[in-house]
Amino acid sequence: MKTMKNNRIWIGTTLVVAMLAAAPLAVAGSDDNKNKASKPDPMQVVRGAKAWKNNCGRCHNLRSPKELTDEEWDVSVTHMRVRANLLPLEAEDIKAFLKASN
Repeated sequence: MKTMKNNRIWIGTTLVVAMLAAAPLAVAGSDDNKNKASKPDPMQVVRGAKAWKNNCGRCHNLRSPKELTDEEWDVSVTHMRVRANLLPLEAEDIKAFLKASN
């Protein structure tokens, strides 16, 4: 059982790293993003990835952040902040991480 848990953590960490590698391309390469008010702080996205792994990854498999819109992530993270007893800054970091791929 310990091996399965270690494999899950390794797979989850690999997926998080892959998403982080792709996130800057999605943010920097689009003309639509120039119209947005601000870009996410890269360190906030990194903190969000770590917070997701340490909190959300316990119960959830990492799915594509593009499955939900930014507005749906707002609602989902707010709900999970209460359910998972996340700190406000952790929730904001997680939200930035999930939205970075949209």
